[in-house]
Amino acid sequence: MSRIQLLVSALSEDTDRLPVKMNIQSDAIIINQKMKFGYLEQSYNGHKIKIFNCNEKGVGLSRNLALLRADHELVQFCDEDIVLDDGYTALVEKEFDAHPEADMIMFNVKQAKGRETYHNSQFARVTYKNYGRYPAYAIIARREKLHKHSITFSLLFGGGAKFSNGEDSLFIKDCLDKGIRIYKTNIQIGHEEGGRPSTWFSGYNEKFFYDRGYLYHYLYGQLAVPMCMRFLVAHKKQLCKEISLPRCFLIMRRGVKDARR
Repeated sequence: MSRIQLLVSALSEDTDRLPVKMNIQSDAIIINQKMKFGYLEQSYNGHKIKIFNCNEKGVGLSRNLALLRADHELVQFCDEDIVLDDGYTALVEKEFDAHPEADMIMFNVKQAKGRETYHNSQFARVTYKNYGRYPAYAIIARREKLHKHSITFSLLFGGGAKFSNGEDSLFIKDCLDKGIRIYKTNIQIGHEEGGRPSTWFSGYNEKFFYDRGYLYHYLYGQLAVPMCMRFLVAHKKQLCKEISLPRCFLIMRRGVKDARR
């Protein structure tokens, strides 16, 4: 039996079809956000799949519901549009056995075209300098370490929450703050399907910049405003087509200010 438990955040999915679609190869907990409550267990290729249907919204809440119910040695966060590679569980377990110093490892998941934010080329430490690039579905962690330090996802940020994305970066920062030893590896475990519409992104509009400023307060504290300017200057060709850079900066700074209140 695999030592890994997959923690899946899904939105109104057919849970009979989902394990096949995702190529699940371990026990799993699926939090399926839809307009009804319910619980059931099913078996897929000998693996126990626990399914919780609920009508609350928010990806952070979904991940927390799964994490609080997890009971395996290793937990892997995943989304409904991730397809896992055959035999990846053995690769993951081997990597953790080879690196007992690692509490958490970021694995490669090939992202859909246009959504690429990271690719690991070697095994190395993840620090405050490079933690912000990773999506939640890159994370596999030793469950006891997360439970011991009461680490959960923010309910303020991410799809279905009040503010846009950022719950994954906040989660990783919380891990670093609490001494979780994080590493990255070049081992690939799956890929992201393309074509699914974003649950939070609707363009580089005022809400995008305000929410990003609000997030930066929690990520960077007193450095939030300089980091806002750094972000805009580094990506101005992409970000500032509809709204001028000075205006974007003012909106982000307002988000920072409101978050500090």
